[in-house]
Amino acid sequence: MEKSQSKANLNSEEIARYARHISLPEIGFKGQEKLKQSSVACIGTGGLGSPLLIYLAAAGIGRIGIVDFDVVEYSNLQRQIIHTTNSIGQLKTDSAKQQILKINPSCRVDLFNQKLTSSNALEILETYDVICDCSDNFPTRYLINDACLILNKPNIYGSIARFEGQVSVFNLKEDSPNYRDLIPTPPPQELIPSCSEAGVMGILPGIIGTIQATETIKIITNIGDPLNGRLLIFNALKMRFKELKLKSNTENRNIQKLIDYKSFCSDVKVKNEVDCDIKSISIKELKILLSQSSNEIQLVDVRNPNEHNQYSILGSKLIPLSTIESGEAMNEVKTLTAKKKLYVFCKSGTRSLRALKHLNKFGIRGINIEGGIEAWNNESIN
Repeated sequence: MEKSQSKANLNSEEIARYARHISLPEIGFKGQEKLKQSSVACIGTGGLGSPLLIYLAAAGIGRIGIVDFDVVEYSNLQRQIIHTTNSIGQLKTDSAKQQILKINPSCRVDLFNQKLTSSNALEILETYDVICDCSDNFPTRYLINDACLILNKPNIYGSIARFEGQVSVFNLKEDSPNYRDLIPTPPPQELIPSCSEAGVMGILPGIIGTIQATETIKIITNIGDPLNGRLLIFNALKMRFKELKLKSNTENRNIQKLIDYKSFCSDVKVKNEVDCDIKSISIKELKILLSQSSNEIQLVDVRNPNEHNQYSILGSKLIPLSTIESGEAMNEVKTLTAKKKLYVFCKSGTRSLRALKHLNKFGIRGINIEGGIEAWNNESIN
């Protein structure tokens, strides 16, 4: 791996700070100097980026680049531990830099207060030795992957959902697998619940992000056995790790240029059997319908109880998606819709589509409310 600057000796303060690293024969003075000379780019300063940045700074990484355009919100604090209550409203990059410099003032921190795109990714990432994918969406993951392939950079991948997380190391060697070998085709966007919809155990990104930091340090110091060709899966509820082997497909490495990744991911549609019989209605149409014949309509909210309690459509019945998919609520839905027409909504239309797909299997037909509660709040009858 090429170093971002010339050999750097350790001063007395650094020798004291990194004494426990230096005591390890596998790292020693030489390994600690490699860490000081190295540069790492982190895309995302959320749940995964928080522990990763904290531990990379503490480990003595000489230069860290942070790419993010979001601001700190209260809902972040449950898992994004690099930010504090005093950070609310700040750019996440600024908040993260402040914490990094408190941990290690000698670390150089580059901030990119912008969204990573096809037009800026190569320029931003090309000067860093290792790229850490701490993003939370498919378009950005494919963008990071393809940029790393073009630039020949190792990509430390992590992802989380609810109680499960994944980690792998992509593009470490010429024949290494990459993200396209794990997920060749992006899943349909309408079937992917967001973190706010599905929820996430706060400690989970801490575990996965820390493993990403571990792999980064191993690669820079050239020690141990990185997760090259291996996908590590962690289940927090069962407290179990399992490992899957990944094979490299030569065709997935043939990336010559970056594309429009939002279109690439959004162009994937749900297969016909998922929604061929599912009708939909706009919020404006629904409000007109409710004003004319509300007694003939059964509104069902398939969000979680805490979401429903915060705000919902008047007269709607809470039946969480999980109880529909488990079969627990099937009789209740049948009873509610025996004499009324079923209209289903969630936050944005994703979970309601899944619910209707499942209900269809049992002969229960309903109509999906496009845009969900978000569209309801934004729409008014003119």
